[in-house]
Amino acid sequence: MKKVHFIGIGGIGVSAIARMMLLEGAEVTGSDQSSSPVTDELIRLGVRINFEHKKENVEEGVTLVIYTIAIPADNPELVEARARGIKCQTYPEFLGELSRQKFTIAISGTHGKTTTTAMVAQILIEAGLDPTVVIGSFLLNEGGSRTNFIAGKSKYLVVEACEYKRSFLNLSPKILVITNIDADHLDYYKDLDDIKSAFAEMSAKSEKVITEKNYIKLSTLNLSLLVTGTHNVRNAQAALAVAETLGIDREVAIKALNNFRGTWRRFEFKGEFNQVIIYDDYAHHPTEICATISGARELYPTKRLIILFQPHLYSRTKQLLGDFAVSLALADMVLVGPIYAAREPEDCTISHQILTAEINKVKSIARAINSFAEAEKLLRAELKNGDLLLTMGAGEAYKVGENLLTK
Repeated sequence: MKKVHFIGIGGIGVSAIARMMLLEGAEVTGSDQSSSPVTDELIRLGVRINFEHKKENVEEGVTLVIYTIAIPADNPELVEARARGIKCQTYPEFLGELSRQKFTIAISGTHGKTTTTAMVAQILIEAGLDPTVVIGSFLLNEGGSRTNFIAGKSKYLVVEACEYKRSFLNLSPKILVITNIDADHLDYYKDLDDIKSAFAEMSAKSEKVITEKNYIKLSTLNLSLLVTGTHNVRNAQAALAVAETLGIDREVAIKALNNFRGTWRRFEFKGEFNQVIIYDDYAHHPTEICATISGARELYPTKRLIILFQPHLYSRTKQLLGDFAVSLALADMVLVGPIYAAREPEDCTISHQILTAEINKVKSIARAINSFAEAEKLLRAELKNGDLLLTMGAGEAYKVGENLLTK
């Protein structure tokens, strides 16, 4: 593995493996559709990245290609690599190989798995167990440093296990956490029962399965979390259950959780702009939106809450339209941006204007905006002292908040 190429290197999971290869001394190249904070970090570390998919990106000397499962089979780089006989693996396949070599603790679930993975990692690190960690976000460390991969020297692997396209079935967990199961990724799964069947199959592969019924009764008496919301208390309880399974001293685990600073884009404090407090959150499912708004209200009960939301995927927006409307109507004002299509072709039967109208049927607080430049201009005029602005979604809405703070 002297030279490895990553297709879709901006994916948070794929980028973690790129970091791993760098630490092992490999030369790393990659490609993606556009730049992001993830690719910016990799470039800073010395990775050469092209922001256009073309066969020339697979340079001479590449011996392994790792690609995200969102990449289509006709991707020119993937076609080129296969034509040249280069070994090609999906990110889940590579992670599965790593999992078989380690004592794997896999954190799964429709919601909360990123934060719970980070909490478990923090407990193991502070308990001196020196785990390897692969997570679907950046860990926020004191001093501003951040990473989504930790190279441990012990047998332990803590990994976020994503259910999309049943990709987590590549893993071989000793311990599996299931935080919850909800209707999502309905562009792949037929229905909730189909999703449940994937988790059942995953559970059958695991030696120890931890679900909410195992940890909901755990005492939270000494917990004093820095992260807000009852959902994060549940995440912490799940992490404590893992600690107990591993025989980690409870006081060590509690201390680690109370030191936990959160992860990138999970109700992340960004700063203040003209006495307006700005947070950012990755929530892109109605259940997550409700949890995030609840946490925001808990922390700032008297502030006017304004949300800039970018829907993620035509299919999710269409299938959960009513639920999105009800959850977003919990805010005081909502700006709805164009749908972030990601891997999907355009679907003219759904739009951000339709979602805006649906929100206004519940409570007349929503306004459709056609660009983030428009959103920024509107917010500069609309925001008042003491407001709370929450940028939300899996796309690029967070850039508006950052622009307000820096320009």
